[in-house]
Amino acid sequence: MTSRAARQDISPAGLANDFAATRSLSEALVEPLSEADATLQSMEDASPAKWHLAHTTWFWETFLLRDHLEGYSLFDDNWPFVFNSYYEAEGERIHRFSRGMLSRPTMAEIIDWRAKVDEAMQPLFEREELRPLIELGIAHEQQHQELLLTDIKHALFQNPLGVAMWQEEPKANSNTLEQEWHSHPGGIARIGHQEQGFAFDNEGPDHRVLLEPFELSSSLVTNGEWAEFIADGGYETASLWLSDGWAWVKENGIAAPLYWNGDEAFTHCGSQVWDPNAPVTHISYFEADAFATWAGMRLPTEFEWEAITRGQEGELAAHDPCGGNQLDQAAPPLPVGGEGLFGDCWQFTRSAYLPYPRFQPAEGAVGEYNGKFMSGQFVLKGASCATVRGHSRASYRNFFYPHQRWQFTGLRLARDV
Repeated sequence: MTSRAARQDISPAGLANDFAATRSLSEALVEPLSEADATLQSMEDASPAKWHLAHTTWFWETFLLRDHLEGYSLFDDNWPFVFNSYYEAEGERIHRFSRGMLSRPTMAEIIDWRAKVDEAMQPLFEREELRPLIELGIAHEQQHQELLLTDIKHALFQNPLGVAMWQEEPKANSNTLEQEWHSHPGGIARIGHQEQGFAFDNEGPDHRVLLEPFELSSSLVTNGEWAEFIADGGYETASLWLSDGWAWVKENGIAAPLYWNGDEAFTHCGSQVWDPNAPVTHISYFEADAFATWAGMRLPTEFEWEAITRGQEGELAAHDPCGGNQLDQAAPPLPVGGEGLFGDCWQFTRSAYLPYPRFQPAEGAVGEYNGKFMSGQFVLKGASCATVRGHSRASYRNFFYPHQRWQFTGLRLARDV
């Protein structure tokens, strides 16, 4: 993971404040959890909440403090082995599926480590040459905040007692949105990160693509529409599905989005009756593609999606479906449906996750994050209700394998004209 460009309009104090706010939010997110909750790992794709707190701290210690603060000593020489994720250049590490076996260190020990790292980081905010790496570290931890939320949701879902992370009722917005269409005449479009400020390396270089005329739906596919797909035999009709998708459906007995149970769905607040007007979420690429086929339409390419949405990121300020900060503990993450193109759920595109023309990963371990995963995955756009605000931009490229659906994933339809 590397940054394209650091912001030049932020002072050392502002950078330090961003760092402190991010670190504080990570810890606030785990406050409702018990020690046992925070240690759960429900599947290999997910990680324990405690591990997320530790891994993000390992990142700061490994890539900033160890290499750039003279005289710094690791908090514990053994911890890099258990909190490195997949950085081959940083050496051996435990298997990913073993993260849930880490009963020690305790949460209290990890919080103490975080405090020591936070204190040690303070002199580095004054060093201009480290700004891009610090901004990268902040963005990295913000990504893990979203993962923490979706991973713990999947873990709590395994408990038959219906455990809730938050006790309050999630806020919902049941306004029905009339489907309209954003039209694009086709032609040459400029794609990729083009502004000053932070972006991940996979968002560039910016380049040109040729688009045919198309339209993009103004609204996301809703729970109610998905119920119609189910009632019409959507999960039982092989002709709607890609071959790999149909095999996945049959092998795993898939008959509804993840977390659905009849007219209810599991949320961070426990099981709730799903809102028919809210966006459907927790679906795979296979399901999104099958629904689009059933609807007589298709998924957009990532380039079509970006061409329509560029410059509309500011809609989040005017209409925020998630109630202020997208990670506001007073409003558990829940996609409720809105007129904006960003912020409800990640939207599948039909684009394979591949490097842009002239893409070159950075040298060293920090360059391993994006480039080596550009195989077999699909691009998603638009951010979700669990995404930190600054990651809602047109050029942002999320990516998942076609069967994965534990994130807040949904779809927006496209059609040729």
